[in-house]
Amino acid sequence: MKALIALEDGTIYEGESFTGPGETTGEIVFNTGMTGYQEVLTDPSYKGQIVTMTYPLIGNYGVNPADMESDKIQVEAFLIKEYHALPSNFRSRGTLGDLLKKYNILGIEGIDTRALTRHIRVGGAMKAVVSTEDLDPQSLIKKAQNSPGLEGRDLVREVTCGEPYGWKENRPVPGTNFSTADGGSYKVVALDCGLKYNQLKLLAERGCSVQVMPATASARDILAMNPDGIFLSNGPGDPAAVEGVIDTVRELLGTKPIFGICLGHQILGLAYGGSTYKLKFGHRGINQPVKDLLTGKIEITSQNHGYCVDFSSLNKDEVEMTHINLNDSSLEGMMHKRFKAFSVQYHPENAPGPHDSLYLFDRFIETMK
Repeated sequence: MKALIALEDGTIYEGESFTGPGETTGEIVFNTGMTGYQEVLTDPSYKGQIVTMTYPLIGNYGVNPADMESDKIQVEAFLIKEYHALPSNFRSRGTLGDLLKKYNILGIEGIDTRALTRHIRVGGAMKAVVSTEDLDPQSLIKKAQNSPGLEGRDLVREVTCGEPYGWKENRPVPGTNFSTADGGSYKVVALDCGLKYNQLKLLAERGCSVQVMPATASARDILAMNPDGIFLSNGPGDPAAVEGVIDTVRELLGTKPIFGICLGHQILGLAYGGSTYKLKFGHRGINQPVKDLLTGKIEITSQNHGYCVDFSSLNKDEVEMTHINLNDSSLEGMMHKRFKAFSVQYHPENAPGPHDSLYLFDRFIETMK
């Protein structure tokens, strides 16, 4: 089934749908990971985005329940060079195509993904539309131009959990005040801005009892449970648009140890009084080099973000840079000098990706101690 991808700048790409008919809009981006496509698809940080994989063969190891990072696929559409419909892996429990169909997400193959990736690198991430139903290029270009994009949109409210839940036996169980969470030495409240399940698994493995709260939870609600620490998760979209969460985090500063990842890092930066800016094409992949300025070590990291904290906007007497991106020197980590709060822009939970940064979860435990 023929499909067209139209970008807001007028560029058109052709492909074929391997999941049936449909049409959708979103910001088109690329991911440089060779593996991890199921974790990418189910990462809530990709809400509102059309994801292009730069690795040419996708689907060859299938899909399985253990690699779900949320309860559904989050991307708007999935673009690849070649789809492999006959997976071969002992963990496989189904095909990528069937998983996409289950959640009514367009999967498009046969695209020149090298050309598309280069175009995004030169022109930047931009609004796009994918369709098998409307094959008129001019019509699609107008649809792309008129689509909402990400800037100024609060996408966190679309991905956060509807009700509080505890993390018990590696699954979410509805409940509050740690009543449905595994027991542990440390009580951690995770503020769900679009979190990934492996973050909760890693906290639980380190002896934490984890209570997940919606992003709408107030500072009073969180502190009423008397946690030992507060975890701020990743999430999608423009961090400056998530004003309510920024206000909540500002109230929480100085009350309990705080650890933030990705959007949680950006929200901390805004709560400190800083600002954020949009990167040209973002950092998305499992092979991004970052330097830990506290130890001098280099980590290969998993990343997925289109925005960045502007370190020059922060008060250097209060906030210290701890990590830096070796590709473009952007801010990758920081800690507050007075409050027990630290954060990183990348994803240390290795889902998908390397294990170089797992020490950050151990650092959080030490901070709570």
